[in-house]
Amino acid sequence: MIFRESETVELKEIVVDDIKKEIVAFANSAGGVLYIGVADDGSIAGVENPDGTTQQIVNMVRDSIKPDITMFLHYETREIEGKQVIAVEVQRGTERPYYLAKKGLRPEGVFVRQGTSSVPATDTVIRRMIKETDGDSFEDMRSLQQDLTFEATAREFSGRKVAFGLAQMKTLGILNTDGIYTNLGLLLSEQCAHTVKAAAFEGTDQSVFRDRREFSGSLLQQLNDVYDFIDMRNQTRATFEKLRRIDERDNPEVAVREALLNSLVHRDYSFSASTLVSVYTDRIEFTTIGGLPTGVSLDDIMLGLSVCRNPKLANVFYRLELIEAYGTGMRKIMKSYENSGKEPVIETTDNAFKIVLPNRNEGVVRQEAENELEEKVLEAVQKHGAVMRKDVEEASGLGQTAAGRLLKKMSEKGLLIQRGQGKNTSYTLPD
Repeated sequence: MIFRESETVELKEIVVDDIKKEIVAFANSAGGVLYIGVADDGSIAGVENPDGTTQQIVNMVRDSIKPDITMFLHYETREIEGKQVIAVEVQRGTERPYYLAKKGLRPEGVFVRQGTSSVPATDTVIRRMIKETDGDSFEDMRSLQQDLTFEATAREFSGRKVAFGLAQMKTLGILNTDGIYTNLGLLLSEQCAHTVKAAAFEGTDQSVFRDRREFSGSLLQQLNDVYDFIDMRNQTRATFEKLRRIDERDNPEVAVREALLNSLVHRDYSFSASTLVSVYTDRIEFTTIGGLPTGVSLDDIMLGLSVCRNPKLANVFYRLELIEAYGTGMRKIMKSYENSGKEPVIETTDNAFKIVLPNRNEGVVRQEAENELEEKVLEAVQKHGAVMRKDVEEASGLGQTAAGRLLKKMSEKGLLIQRGQGKNTSYTLPD
């Protein structure tokens, strides 16, 4: 491999303070690669401690360059001519201009790439970069990744009998006028970097996990996968009104659907944090990064006001008939809980939005289930004379922690008598 400096290549034999300037210039221009361990003439000097050197660069970048540029850097150690060389790949950033924190947003702190050199940007160039960044929405920005695939999105469009070709991609905003994929395209592609973290817990807090998953890929694929995750845990309770059987899910399906759609369509994708879905025995929580848009209150949202943070993404969901009409989601959620005695809770902060869907059957179902478990334990005690925790685990199917809680509660209620301590603890019927 022949190394030669160019508009997108910079060579450094060792780590020097100037590499910060080179990284800033690449990020403000078309990106590039900085090689550490390669002399200016292209000869390979190598790096003795690649891991330590990489960490040194990471620390320099994190502390010295503003805004945060770390997500646009990729570090790789390569063996060339038997020596270790560090390649720092720098992508064109989405929050230009980047600058040296000590110098500020001035020509002496902002650099761009010209030929083989990194030079101070002029005031005109800095103003143009600020205008380009501040004036563009996330959806419209050019995606940093252009090798995108749309298998899941194509399936959704095909299933709805809606065309999905180059013309439609441009109309929807997946491709810009230059044929470059936008961030909207990235969100709908298999390469989408944003994820949903879903977890199911035993009980009403996060002390014991039952299951946890992280869903990735196209937002449309995440929508289906996360809904299935919730649906598997959304139990159905059957009651009878004379001869008529009435089935009722713990959480109304329409509420789950609308809350999930809201968390995907309206989140702030300029942040990398994952959307969180937490399933407890008494509720489901949907926590989304990004608070309400400026000037919009929660009361406005509840009245049906729709101020969409991602209008083009919302339009895609509308085209696919996943969204029936703008501004109706919250009212649908509230209506689905009418006459249930319970009501969803909406919480907002400057940077987050949470929807809490209560379990309509919680309380009734819990008591019924608890009574059944107690009966199983009492039957085991009557049969064997005494039981230990492991016996209760086998009889009830509960885990270690849950079985211990059940035995403690039955002892407190006077249904059982605890005898012994530690591993030898057993439980018998009252004398």
